[in-house]
Amino acid sequence: MSKASPAEEELLCKSVRFLKGVGPKRASLLSKLGVETVEDLLYFFPRRYEDRRQITPIKSLEPDSYAALLVRVVGVEKKITKKRNLNLTVATVSDGTEIAQALWFNKRGLENLLSIGTLVALFGKIKENYGMLQILNPEFEIIEEDTLPEEMGKIVPIYPLTEGLSQRWLRLLIRRTLSEYLSYVEEFLPEDIVLRYGFPPLKKAILGYHYPDDERDWKSCRKRLAFDELFLLQLGVAIKRRQMEEETSAPELSCGGPLQMKFVENCLNFKLTSAQEMVLGDICVDIFRKIPMNRLLQGDVGSGKTVIAVLAMLAAVDTGYQAAMMVPTEVLANQHYAKITNWLSKLNVEVTLLTSSLTPQDRAERYEDIKSGRSRIVIGTHSLIQEGVEFRELGLVVIDEQHRFGVLQRRTLMDKGSYPHTLVMTATPIPRTLALTVYGDLSLSIIDELPPGRTPVRTQWIGKGKLKELYEFVKEKLLAGNQAYWVCPLIDESESIDATSVQKRYRSLCEIFSDFKVGLLHGRLGSPDKDETYRAFLRGDLDILVATSVIEVGIDVARANIMVIEDAYRFGLSQLHQLRGRVGRGGGQGYCFLLGEAPTPEARKRFKVMCSTSDGFVIAEEDLKLRGPGAFCGVRQHGITDFRVADLVNDVDLLDIAREEAQVLVKKDPSMDKYPKLRARLISTLGETLSLAITG
Repeated sequence: MSKASPAEEELLCKSVRFLKGVGPKRASLLSKLGVETVEDLLYFFPRRYEDRRQITPIKSLEPDSYAALLVRVVGVEKKITKKRNLNLTVATVSDGTEIAQALWFNKRGLENLLSIGTLVALFGKIKENYGMLQILNPEFEIIEEDTLPEEMGKIVPIYPLTEGLSQRWLRLLIRRTLSEYLSYVEEFLPEDIVLRYGFPPLKKAILGYHYPDDERDWKSCRKRLAFDELFLLQLGVAIKRRQMEEETSAPELSCGGPLQMKFVENCLNFKLTSAQEMVLGDICVDIFRKIPMNRLLQGDVGSGKTVIAVLAMLAAVDTGYQAAMMVPTEVLANQHYAKITNWLSKLNVEVTLLTSSLTPQDRAERYEDIKSGRSRIVIGTHSLIQEGVEFRELGLVVIDEQHRFGVLQRRTLMDKGSYPHTLVMTATPIPRTLALTVYGDLSLSIIDELPPGRTPVRTQWIGKGKLKELYEFVKEKLLAGNQAYWVCPLIDESESIDATSVQKRYRSLCEIFSDFKVGLLHGRLGSPDKDETYRAFLRGDLDILVATSVIEVGIDVARANIMVIEDAYRFGLSQLHQLRGRVGRGGGQGYCFLLGEAPTPEARKRFKVMCSTSDGFVIAEEDLKLRGPGAFCGVRQHGITDFRVADLVNDVDLLDIAREEAQVLVKKDPSMDKYPKLRARLISTLGETLSLAITG
């Protein structure tokens, strides 16, 4: 096959605005669908298909089915519906066996196109009304005599739409674009991979995914295109990891130093679990090498990730380096700071807190402590990556709740040192397929064991008709010395959203629990107010904390054993699990109540999963199935899970193959000199996202 010239390649980058029949207005609408260029349009695939291979005689039509008809117009009229004042076009049609009616709403001028005697192809849903068969709002195509209809006798693609674009127009545009521009698409997969897995050629796969001949053809084309997406991503990740290993030199940190040993022996009142010890072993092997550690630590809520983070940071301090921990909120930063300084009080290790609420004088003093090296461990929010923060020798970085930071934020903190080792942590269990895809440049460790004494939280879904019983239960537990969270989805009342606000619930609970102390916490409060409310709850000065989901991450109050999540259907499955993880952390039995109705099948599924398991990894898999990868734990910010074809729930085997092939190819030809087309495609697809340094 001859190589495309630069001019031909530029044709695929041409704006859709300049395609026949598009123009600025329709180009703007296509842009909403993610279609900017000719290549985007070629890869804009159907969301489903309609089988129009069988033309059904009118006499064989069944109500409530979809059918394709080839008929002649025998009558047409315009009407105005009485109930809704809609313009109605009614065409009486016949195929020689029976007559039926085709009905269109608000299709002006249609009666002029469908004159008596016109041969027309129709496709739509069949209804029966007063003994007359009707086809409602059908797609139609006027047929010239002695010609076949374009969309009949085929499996027809149905594309995602936006207001202002019609299915018929978009199909016509894509069909014309395939005809004119598909020939310029170049094969980029290595030939041996195509042959090994029996993939169709790229042009055939694209055409077949738009217009498959049958289900087998569709599956073959889909498999090829899904593999392409997964392979390119895994290839980029493999190259990035190899570059990191070959081109950088990290500080060699050692475990088992005096601070680490004293911490385990004198500062902790518990023993590490076997899972914690295994993860610590993984980290110790990593940080002893000159290759920068890039490790993702997954652990369910309450599994003891913070202890591992402290041990890793102490390894840096033991070896003469500084360590930093970045967390997403000030509440969590303050909590980590309090816990870690308490743990390290016997070790004479200087720990510094850095948040945005510091006074300019305090901030300047702490900047100087960090720059001079007096601060050995620095804990903070995104303030850590501000321009004025300079470390003397940063050896290790810990990033907590990784999914709440973008890739650039993570990279900026790492750039504060000379290739420091990096440990990223999350209490949001990530399904294996998503971890391999989004965090493929990271080694993976899992703490899959809870510390002794932690019992699963009892979870129950109750309707608001049982509020009185819930109040009595909460009062009983408060009198026994427990504390409670009451979480609502909104801060203020809303006319458009049917949900209870935190403000309204706070006022009602202050009356109902007048013998107890009730606090309020939400995102619009200033940082000092939020911190004081949290500290009051931590001290036990408050019995009930009414809050929004700001308490989702990191809040750790030992006596808080009750969690009420009101209008729980408005929270995602992983978010519900995170909220539930705030209770039962002090050894007592925890209770979680999902309060309110489940108005959708998806909400009922979420509640069923929550009530049946406390295993975060099971919940993560179910959440991925329900919501899809783009929305899962905020990974859309990475820009690498928006696959057009691949499905991270169902394409696990294909992902494994793609990963293996990518690793083999990078090991064999890291610069991809033998695969210039693949290299060009990789750079154009992922170069900016993964900061690939491949040149050609």
